[in-house]
Amino acid sequence: MPQLDLKTQGLRLINSTLQNATPDTESRDWTVSNPMGQHAIACGLDKELNVTVDGNVGFYCAGMNQKADVTIKGHAGVGVAENMMSGTVRVTGNASQAAGATAHGGLLVIEGDASSRCGISMKGVDIVVGGSVGHMSGFMAQMGHMVICGDAGEALGDSIYEAILYVAGTVESLGADCIEKPMTPEHEETLKALLTRAGIDKDVSSFRRYGSARKLYNFNVDHAGEY
Repeated sequence: MPQLDLKTQGLRLINSTLQNATPDTESRDWTVSNPMGQHAIACGLDKELNVTVDGNVGFYCAGMNQKADVTIKGHAGVGVAENMMSGTVRVTGNASQAAGATAHGGLLVIEGDASSRCGISMKGVDIVVGGSVGHMSGFMAQMGHMVICGDAGEALGDSIYEAILYVAGTVESLGADCIEKPMTPEHEETLKALLTRAGIDKDVSSFRRYGSARKLYNFNVDHAGEY
């Protein structure tokens, strides 16, 4: 397994090496050591690589990921997996604000807690959080699923579109146009599959489902105070 040392090689060289790696002729498995909390590590990957970052990372780690499987063995700063298209990003610790922001696809797993605005404007990504999330998570979430195995802060799903949120714990409050919806057998199967993909053992019967009431899709003066 090729070893990349950020402390001695620098961020630019490491990202360039990963972006230009050819898994058909080189190893698919890479390790980045000594990340030292730096920003934008392993960004812009578009090949089927397995990248392990051995330590805590700063902002926007694994941003714009496509096809690669990135594991962060530690905590992640703001915007981990921002604008991800496909592949998998896993954080074994906690994640800061805006995890998975604007992500279009793939799977983001945060084994610990996520801070505020987790999944903001998500556009098709699946996010599984083993712990709790902060306020305004799922804000303007358009498509995809967010699974929260712990609690959710205030204004969950504010201005949500067609994303689906599953929460096992308590919800401090729901945002504008977000309501609780029935859990059908179909939703339970979807949830079970997401938890299995994430490697998290959790009873699906403990979850509740939330989504859009669809009252804010078109302007209505009676709802002006909610816009």
